[in-house]
Amino acid sequence: MSANGSRVISVGHYQPEKVLTNDDLAKMVDTSHEWIVSRVGIEERRIAAEDETVADMAVGASRRALADAGLGPGDIDMIIVATVSAKDVCPNTACRIADTLGVAAPAAIDVNTACSGFEYALAQADMAIRTGGATRALVVGAEKLTAVTDWEDRSSCVLFGDGAGAVVVEGTDDPDLAVSPVVWGSEPSMSDVIRIEEDAPYIKQAGQTVFRWATTQLAPLVEKVAESADVKLSDLAAFIPHQANLRIIQGIAKRLDFGDDCVVADDIIYSGNTSAASVPLALSKLIQDGKIASGAPILLFGFGGGLTYAGQVIRCP
Repeated sequence: MSANGSRVISVGHYQPEKVLTNDDLAKMVDTSHEWIVSRVGIEERRIAAEDETVADMAVGASRRALADAGLGPGDIDMIIVATVSAKDVCPNTACRIADTLGVAAPAAIDVNTACSGFEYALAQADMAIRTGGATRALVVGAEKLTAVTDWEDRSSCVLFGDGAGAVVVEGTDDPDLAVSPVVWGSEPSMSDVIRIEEDAPYIKQAGQTVFRWATTQLAPLVEKVAESADVKLSDLAAFIPHQANLRIIQGIAKRLDFGDDCVVADDIIYSGNTSAASVPLALSKLIQDGKIASGAPILLFGFGGGLTYAGQVIRCP
């Protein structure tokens, strides 16, 4: 049976053990801790082991999200994974997660909209639940960006890290708890400014172009997300944007009328840019650290390669 809406009921995240600091990077390329912090705000990032896959990290986050909800594999009938860095084209990461966890016959989908992927995936899970296509979904963002990082390019290798975040979503008829309608879109004319191409298998981006686009174009879209959710920016408990660059995050937040108590996620400092994993990773950390009250409104907003963007408001489980 379909529900009138869906709600996030649990969170979980996973990060590899290895920490790569700015001082470590300074031994690899011509950079420094001060240079990196002043430009992107990152102090350290996590690096997956050579044999650790996107699916492995996704499973780690998924297990924690299921445990947080008190659920088992048999309670899930849909898995959606957002990633741009899975090594295999087929089978998709969602099927690998289902196999490892023992989820029987779920709808299994991978989404590739880069850094907005988690929000796209959450929107699709919400729509499936609303229309009766699923009853309870596992939504995951997972990336191994260090596998597609050029470690000789100091402008990009300082940015990226690995990790995964996951949520469990189920139906609800309570509009006060429901995920809001998604606001999403793209700028196809700028699709080449961030890319990972077959003949050049490293992340390439026009950093200044992305910075200008993000700092000038995204604030009105965030306002549109709040309007769609019928929530005032000043009433938000947290704003969790894609963790691309601390200067971008601060620039967007400065243009918006958040309340004094609104938490603006800054996990970029400790995790680097983890693309589709960055929002659920930051969300899980904030909730598990008790920094957001249960039932409080949280605005999620992803943006990046494509250029794509997407956002919605959820309630803290």
